[in-house]
Amino acid sequence: MKYSGKVTGIAALIAAQAMAGSVLAGAKFEGSDGKWISFGVGVRTSFTAVEDASPSGDDWSNDFNLDNARIYINGQISENIGFELNTETFWSSSNAPFDEEFGILDAIAKFKINPALNIWAGRMLVPADREEMSGPYYANIWNAFKTPFGPADQGEDHGKGNAGLYGRDEGVTVWGRLGAEERFTYAVGVFEGYESAGMGDADPDDNFLYAARFSYNFLNVEKAPGYYTGSTSYGAAGDIFTVSVAAQFEEDATGIVGDLGDFTALYTDVLYENVLENEGVLTIEAAYKDFDLDGKTNAFGLFEGDSWKATTLYLFPNKLGIGKVQPYFSYSEVNPDNGSDSETIDAGFNYVIDGFNSRISVAYSSTDNGTNDMDAFVIGYQFQY
Repeated sequence: MKYSGKVTGIAALIAAQAMAGSVLAGAKFEGSDGKWISFGVGVRTSFTAVEDASPSGDDWSNDFNLDNARIYINGQISENIGFELNTETFWSSSNAPFDEEFGILDAIAKFKINPALNIWAGRMLVPADREEMSGPYYANIWNAFKTPFGPADQGEDHGKGNAGLYGRDEGVTVWGRLGAEERFTYAVGVFEGYESAGMGDADPDDNFLYAARFSYNFLNVEKAPGYYTGSTSYGAAGDIFTVSVAAQFEEDATGIVGDLGDFTALYTDVLYENVLENEGVLTIEAAYKDFDLDGKTNAFGLFEGDSWKATTLYLFPNKLGIGKVQPYFSYSEVNPDNGSDSETIDAGFNYVIDGFNSRISVAYSSTDNGTNDMDAFVIGYQFQY
């Protein structure tokens, strides 16, 4: 799927459905010798209106959506061995109208040697930027995904002709937290990456995708499962200032046999959160990414160029009814090596009832790609248990 710059269009919607978010939620059942298993659910649903996107092309579209529907299963077999199994509603554009399937999102065997050394094997998130590691449930705004995604978000299935699905791929990740206060987090992984579909396709030698992410917490240490992240803590973690860098590389993953190129991605992101004297919470998130395809194309039109995004939010300290109001403003810019630049402005607010477990979002976005504008409006609700 090609990135068109229309961030609320079909390609971005599919890719944004399911990047991240392990959660130990719901019911937990404990056995002997430290064994336990937990079950949880997560749902995101919304109403979306997009300018000139009605069947006639002359009016606003009006759509109710089931954006995500997940079942979470986590457990511990022994002190050093755990597992994670999450499902998701997948969408495919191979047939019209879009097909809906319920399948495996994550399937991970987890081996913990100590806090500094963990080994995860199976299907999991490929280390990348905070946007990817937070996913839709732990992003700070509803339409968080406004810049191009890496290879593991572009496919509609796992296997030949694809490089993963919803940010996940099969592989092994070694990660850990270092230092007396565990301020430094690393995650280094080896994955299937793009798999050749044959007949002169890229990656004829079946190369691995290598990925790494490194983060340092200068103030309070963020709390998140594994090497995953959140894009706010709503003040629960106190003052936060975290800087992260990440990279991905796969040899001969672009072009065709006889004219191959490598894929390289570089990411950096910053999260700053300050609990003010009035107990309001200021959150600032910024990110930059650069994709290099060696000037080649690939099977699913992976983006080549750079992009960046910055978001500012303020959580009012006092409740309004059963929740707190959190207005925000976000700006993103996409600059392809070949093609028109685009920019998107997002503004809206979250009504935070119970953090990421119960939240209503109202958002308006406007995208300008140099040739036309597109406006969109969304009201969304998410809950997890």
